[in-house]
Amino acid sequence: MKSLYEENFALINLQPAKLLRIYVTEHDQFDGKPLYEAIVHRCRELNVAGATVFRALEGFGETAELHHRHFLQSDQPIVITIVESPEKAREIIPQLEAMMNSGMIAVTDVEVTIVSDGKRTTL
Repeated sequence: MKSLYEENFALINLQPAKLLRIYVTEHDQFDGKPLYEAIVHRCRELNVAGATVFRALEGFGETAELHHRHFLQSDQPIVITIVESPEKAREIIPQLEAMMNSGMIAVTDVEVTIVSDGKRTTL
């Protein structure tokens, strides 16, 4: 017997998607501009559904160097999130990797429902 939650959840028409989290730092550059800006610009050119940039308080990666805000300068971690169809994600990942000197792209399977103008739509 299904719970009330499972029955209601089944009524929602979810679609499979990929959640990309791109981890870089504030100082990372591409063609003379901040890498996070270049990635968002490239995503728009590729007609990606959307990208959001988050500035983190502190973090470290492969070098174990601590990235955080300093009094005189800042090199905070940056996370760019993208939710896109699995096919589109496979298409854009190599292009994003080519823009990066260092960093990481984490890919997670997710299910999404998208609402636009009050109606459910697809990626």
